Amino acid sequence: MILMVSVQNLKEAIEAHQGGADIVDVKNLQEALVGSGHPKLVAEIRSKIPDEKHVSVTLGVVPNQAGTVAMAVYSAAALNATSVKVGFMKTDYDMAVDILLQSKEALKGSETKLIGSLFADNPLYDGLEANRMVQLAKDGKCDGFLIDTLTKDGRNLFDFFTEDQLKEIIFQGKELGMSTAISGHLRMEDVDELARINPDIIGVRGAVCASGDRNEGVARKSVAIFKGELDKRMSGEVSVFDVSPSSATNSFDNGWVFIDGRGMSCAGIIAQMNTKIESSEVSVLEIILPDLLSVYDLIVWAEKGNHRILTRKEDPDGLPRILIEPSHS
Repeated sequence: MILMVSVQNLKEAIEAHQGGADIVDVKNLQEALVGSGHPKLVAEIRSKIPDEKHVSVTLGVVPNQAGTVAMAVYSAAALNATSVKVGFMKTDYDMAVDILLQSKEALKGSETKLIGSLFADNPLYDGLEANRMVQLAKDGKCDGFLIDTLTKDGRNLFDFFTEDQLKEIIFQGKELGMSTAISGHLRMEDVDELARINPDIIGVRGAVCASGDRNEGVARKSVAIFKGELDKRMSGEVSVFDVSPSSATNSFDNGWVFIDGRGMSCAGIIAQMNTKIESSEVSVLEIILPDLLSVYDLIVWAEKGNHRILTRKEDPDGLPRILIEPSHS
C-alpha cells in the first residue's frame, strides 16, 4: 500500500517527494472537474524528481475521441511518466473499452502503465458506474485501475461506496494481477478503512495540504504524517483487524511450493498462487508476505477458494510467513 499525492506545480511536487510520497501525480484541478497538467510541467517535474520515484500523469475526464486520447497517452509515455490515468464520466461502456485499447496500443514500446479510471459519483452526472471498473480495466487491457470522485461538495469516496464494496472491487482486481488504487477526497480519519481495503495505491491531496485545505498546496510535513499512519497499519503497529487464522501441524512429503513475496504487490502474490494451484498438484503453499495488511487479503483469498491456512508465523526478517493447504475442488 503506497501513497500517491496529486500536485499541480513543481513546488508541490518537490514537497510531495520530500514528504515521502511514493508517487507524484500531476494533474490540473482547475480544468473542468479534473484535467491534465501541461506537458512542459510534467517534463519539468520528471526532470527534478529522481528516476526511481514514480511520476504519474492524470488525463482526467477524457473526451469520447479515441485518437485524441491515444495521442495524449503517447505524450505521457514520451515524457517518461510511470503511468497515465484515463478517466471516464459520460462515456458508454463500449466506447470506453475502445479508447483504452487504442491507448494501450499507443503505449507499445514504452514502460508507461495504462490505468483506467471511473468515478464513484458518476451516477450524479449520468455517467458510467464505477462498479464496472474491474471488467472495464480487463476488457481495456489496462495494467491497473483507479476509483476516484469528482464532486467538490465535501463528500468523499465513502459517501458513494461502502468499505465492503470497495474491498470486493479491489480484491477482484488483485485476482487479475492488476494494480489497484482508490482516491477521492480521502481524509486522515479514513486511514483504518483504507488499510482494511488495502489497495496497492492510495491517492490523496487535501489530506496532505497545509492545514488540510486543498487550496493551500501540498506540504511535506502533512505528506510525512499521512505516510507514517499508513506505515503503522502496514507494520501492525496500529491494528485494524482482529483475525486469528486457524493453525495445524499437518506435514506433507511432496507438492510443497514456496513463494517469496518480498518486494511483490499483493495482486502479484495472489496471481502467482492461483497459477501454481491451477498448473500443478500443490499440497502446500508456503508464502512470505511483504507486510501485515497482505495477510488479511490472503485470508480473504483463502476463504473464497476454500483453502486452509495451516500456520502463520514470523520469518526471521520479521515478515509474515504462512502455510496454506490449497483446495483443488
